[in-house]
Amino acid sequence: MSKTYPRDVRARPFLKWAGGKTQLLDAIDARLPESIKETGTIDRYVEPFVGGGAVFFHLQNHYQIQESFLLDINRELIVGYRVIQETPEKLIQWLHEIETKYLELSESGRKKYYYRTRDQYNARMKHFDYTQFGPGWIKRAAQLIFLNKTCYNGLFRQNKKGEFNVPHGRYVNPTICDEENLRAVHFALQNTKIICADFRESEKYISRNSFVYFDPPYRPLNKTSGFTSYFKSDFTDDDQRDLAAFYHRMHQRGAFLLLNNSDPKNEDPDDNFFENLYGKKAVAIDRVLARRFINRNGTGRGPINELTVYNY
Repeated sequence: MSKTYPRDVRARPFLKWAGGKTQLLDAIDARLPESIKETGTIDRYVEPFVGGGAVFFHLQNHYQIQESFLLDINRELIVGYRVIQETPEKLIQWLHEIETKYLELSESGRKKYYYRTRDQYNARMKHFDYTQFGPGWIKRAAQLIFLNKTCYNGLFRQNKKGEFNVPHGRYVNPTICDEENLRAVHFALQNTKIICADFRESEKYISRNSFVYFDPPYRPLNKTSGFTSYFKSDFTDDDQRDLAAFYHRMHQRGAFLLLNNSDPKNEDPDDNFFENLYGKKAVAIDRVLARRFINRNGTGRGPINELTVYNY
């Protein structure tokens, strides 16, 4: 496929991801460095917690990114990105076959098909080679997308063993193979290095004037909050402190830094956790309204503040 990114293509996240940033894109756009707004160009973009990639795809759709580096510690996610980057047409073929088979089934048949696929997906995890790209990656990426598009509430969540554990969802006509978007994502991922690693690994790719967007697992607002439940590893307060120290080092390096996180003041007006971590390293700490789950019951869904921290 062509290596030239067509400006009329608008890529979107290919997975629904917990804590996705689609609803915050306008707020993020308004807080981009002035040099990016004026020139429409980002020389080097680094995202250490890419997740669903909503911010990356938005920037790719509206700005000229010369080179980009996307990292995430979730190896299943990275499999999906790499397959779309390298072999989108083979993935589309797999997904077409899955979609055709699944949509022809009865409700009970769909449920059985879903759990059989989930069981296979989890069983193969122990012996799957995540280090060497190969044909098996295509099937695994196809199963990942299928599970994400047909599971309850359409999300990705793992238990402590790393197994995908979301139950089946009831959708009349789910889009399992969105081939137009998969091709758009493929184009968006050209000139991009995709890395399965902890955020600390991104340091080697960050230089002066790089634009770095941080979207770490959010600090839970309370004991029932699900901000970090999408992945088997918890992101603790110590990790948040390590990230703040990393942010400070990259600030000293001269990179442009923008970070989002939860706002503890939604629950406790006296909680200054992030002000204490970033107050001396940030030009601004803004609060932006977002709609999130803040606990496991329906009453916890509503507008709450999230933090946007930037150093320019």
